[in-house]
Amino acid sequence: MADEYLADPAELAAKLGREADDPKLLYALLSASRRFRGQVGHSVIPVTTETVTLDGNGRESLLLPVWPTTAVQSVELEGVELVEGTDYDWSEAGILRRLGCRVWPDKLRCLQVGYSHGFATSPEDIAEVVLERAEAAFTIPVGVQSKAIGGQSVTFGAQAASGSTEAWTKCVARHAVRTIADV
Repeated sequence: MADEYLADPAELAAKLGREADDPKLLYALLSASRRFRGQVGHSVIPVTTETVTLDGNGRESLLLPVWPTTAVQSVELEGVELVEGTDYDWSEAGILRRLGCRVWPDKLRCLQVGYSHGFATSPEDIAEVVLERAEAAFTIPVGVQSKAIGGQSVTFGAQAASGSTEAWTKCVARHAVRTIADV
């Protein structure tokens, strides 16, 4: 799971004019994929049955930490198993909603939720920023901000060298694990 690419090696190879099985290219892509996963706090790819302990929020709805949600296998409220369609419902957006005019208690660690989540294939925005980061890692020597050969020079932007472009930052924010503050 942790060693799957979040973008297609063939796309990076075409962009760089290399073979798709070039070890340096694959390493750059794997590193960018790992970095993205680390910054968003989850695997991005499908996970079946992860069990999480959640805090109640005193509201009708709460957010599961990772979306898209593909299934909810179980919800326990203070040790009592709830029934889907009677006690709660859920959406692909990761919303867990109490039914019957009830709310989740405003209590810490009161919910245990078993659910499945993740994307079958990397969304385009993730693939794009991972490709960008892998390209920068492949082409910009570590620690180099500018390079001159003969009468020509090139200066690399600090964002390109560090991997923290605006597109990267926005994509990480969009796909990061959600907290109760995100409700």
